[in-house]
Amino acid sequence: MPTPTKQDFLKEVISSLPTSAGVYQYFDANDKLIYVGKAKNLKKRVSSYFNRDKHESGKTALLVRSIVRIQHIVVNNEYEALLLENSMIKEHQPKYNIQLRDDKTYPWICIKNERFPRVFPTRNVIKDGSEYYGPYASVKKMKAILEIIGKTHKIRNCNFNLSAKNIEDGKFKICLEHHIGNCLGPCEGRQKEEDYNQSIVQIRHLVKGNVDSIIGDYKAEMTLAASDLKFEEAALLKQKIDLLENYQSKSVVVNPSINNVDVVSIIADDAFAYLNYMRVIKGAIIQSHSVEFKKKLNEQSEDLILSFIAEMRDVFKSDSREVLTSIEIGASWDHVSFHCPQRGDKKALIDFSLRNVRFYMLDRQRAQEKIDPERHSNRVMQTIQKDLHMVDLPRHIECFDNSNFHGSFPVAACVVFRNAKPSKKDYRHFNIKTVEGPDDFASMEEVIYRRYKRLIDENQSLPQLVIVDGGKGQLSSAMKSMDKLGIRGQITVIGIAKKLEEIFFPEDPIPLYIDKRSESLKVIQRLRNEAHRFGITHHRNKRSKAAFNSELLEIAGIGELTAKKLLRAFASVGKIQELSLEELSTTISKSQAQQILKHFSDKK
Repeated sequence: MPTPTKQDFLKEVISSLPTSAGVYQYFDANDKLIYVGKAKNLKKRVSSYFNRDKHESGKTALLVRSIVRIQHIVVNNEYEALLLENSMIKEHQPKYNIQLRDDKTYPWICIKNERFPRVFPTRNVIKDGSEYYGPYASVKKMKAILEIIGKTHKIRNCNFNLSAKNIEDGKFKICLEHHIGNCLGPCEGRQKEEDYNQSIVQIRHLVKGNVDSIIGDYKAEMTLAASDLKFEEAALLKQKIDLLENYQSKSVVVNPSINNVDVVSIIADDAFAYLNYMRVIKGAIIQSHSVEFKKKLNEQSEDLILSFIAEMRDVFKSDSREVLTSIEIGASWDHVSFHCPQRGDKKALIDFSLRNVRFYMLDRQRAQEKIDPERHSNRVMQTIQKDLHMVDLPRHIECFDNSNFHGSFPVAACVVFRNAKPSKKDYRHFNIKTVEGPDDFASMEEVIYRRYKRLIDENQSLPQLVIVDGGKGQLSSAMKSMDKLGIRGQITVIGIAKKLEEIFFPEDPIPLYIDKRSESLKVIQRLRNEAHRFGITHHRNKRSKAAFNSELLEIAGIGELTAKKLLRAFASVGKIQELSLEELSTTISKSQAQQILKHFSDKK
């Protein structure tokens, strides 16, 4: 009887898996946990890893080859599976699970678990029963809330143990904070614990974003104080109301009727995903947090959003029943609905969240580029490869542009990018030799042929991508030279038309339109503009040189060497015309100077 193989064993395990929701765990030959996943249907999800002959992602194929043991845990629903998956990933940090990249320790507002609780900022969350609100991605936002708390409530900032016995024994004395009106002196029993705790209740409402309830309490107190003729007390309450209303007006960004909503947006590429979470209470964004995920197994955006929102709801203690997302979500959770708004105030919240995540992504990329420049270049090249459906990574790109003036002084330019950056030492100018008149197509054919004939003859490497500035006509001309050289198919060749930024491929009548914000299009545009600048500069220099030389060479007795000598000394023919005999004689002979003066005098 043959010995059962690893595949036979795994198939047997999979066949016995339940069809309910749960979490599955993959272990390697060293019995180390290498992957944790969630599933609405455990049997169907785990089977999908082993039913394919070839996986789209190489990492997934590597994971499957490493699996020798499978475990599973059954839960009641998909949401519970997601929560369990998150907790297991945090605890075990499996090799193939996505990694949350967040190198900051964000601040929190702490309401200390003690008699007469203190309220203060902290970056250390201690599980001692204290309440923590946050985290705050913006320290400025947190300080603004603490400032409002300080102006509207008299909270102690000392760290004394204000037990009833210590206060009775008179262990503490009031300090300067009491004398300047920042504290009501609970250390000497001058403030009752009930009054102090009422302030703490209102502070909880404030940090949670429930500003309306505090304003309502103050208005009721103000009305009562005014009716009792306590006008000074009523005036102080009015000041607090004004402070809170001013704070609230700065926070409201959409319709205040949008209450207790979570907002999540995502921007993802092949390697990384960037997500933003916002907590919205009565139209005010009270918390916002952005993160970067490093993909491991080509995870889908929906799965990333679900994992992220589960973690954020736990961190921010959210109980909202509605989650707004930037993409459609097919999942369903008990008591939670997912919506992808297309218009209105809720769409405005999604747009605001996307703007935040885009800024966060750019900040992360800029910071990473300083630390690891190669990562930025590789990401750009991978984006170009994907957008242009290329086989090879475009490490070497060349772009061509023609210039002429009514057919005169025809020139062309070739600019070279290596690893998505200009390689100026490889730039080349071409003077058109075989084309008469303004024939842009024939000029492009000549330049492409000359360029790659030389590279082939010198055994130099060919570029992976060639860009032709122009539409179908210029591209067809370039391909004629590629055919003559026998290198069609070895190089990806595209044309870019200026008007609509259309990308043309050989023998494809339908152009490709790349997203205007794409890094691919920006690099292609930069190449095109650089080729145009480089070519125009050469063309102008050639025209100017020809104009200067032809004018001076018309003069009897003035040869090419003398003309160059004059231009080096005086820069232009126009300036030479204005010189006197004595000034010209400092550079050339007197007889030559007289000939020049006579020539320009006869022309007047």
